[in-house]
Amino acid sequence: MRIIAGRLGGRELGSVPEGVRPTSDRVRESLFSVLGSVEGLSILDLFAGTGAFGLEGFSRGAKEVVFVDQSKPVIRDLRQRISRLGLEESGEIQIRLSDAKKAIRRLAQEGSARFDLVFLDPPYEEGDRVGTLDVLFESGILLEGARVVVEGPKRHPLPPRPGMKVLDERDYGDTKLTWLEASNPVGEGR
Repeated sequence: MRIIAGRLGGRELGSVPEGVRPTSDRVRESLFSVLGSVEGLSILDLFAGTGAFGLEGFSRGAKEVVFVDQSKPVIRDLRQRISRLGLEESGEIQIRLSDAKKAIRRLAQEGSARFDLVFLDPPYEEGDRVGTLDVLFESGILLEGARVVVEGPKRHPLPPRPGMKVLDERDYGDTKLTWLEASNPVGEGR
C-alpha cells in the first residue's frame, strides 16, 4: 500500500493493522481521478483505518484532514504512520479516537470545522453506513457543494436517503463507491 500521487506520491504506507480492510491502490487511484483536484479542501476521513484516503488527499493538496476511528490500536498505528511520513498532528492533521457518529456530533458542537469532502468507509455493515450518513447530513458540518464518498459492498447498495443526491456510483470487483452530495444543505432556506 502506498500514496499514489502528490507531494508524498510513491511513499509506502506500511503494513495494514489487524482487522482493517484496506482499499486497494487501484480503487483509490480511480476515486481521486473522478474527484479531480482536492487542492485547498478540508477532508474528514471517517472509519479511517490506515488513513489512506485522507493521506492521499493531503498529499494532493488538501489543506486539512481530520481522521476518525474508534479502534485504539488502529489510531496508534495511524499516528505512527503519519509520523513516519514526516507529518505531525497539527491544525492541518488531526486524529480523533471516537465512534464516527459521536465525532460528527462533537465537530458540529465545536462549530469550527466544516468539510468539503468526506470519506466514509466503515466495516461492511449496512447500519453503520446509513446511520452515519444520516447524522453527517443533518450535522451542519458539510460546506455547500460538499461531496461524500462512501465505500461499501456491491451486494448492499446504499438505499435512497432524504436530503442526499447520488452523483455517481462505480463498481470495482466486490466494492461499490458512491459519490453523494447534500441536496438540501442544512440551514438553507431557513
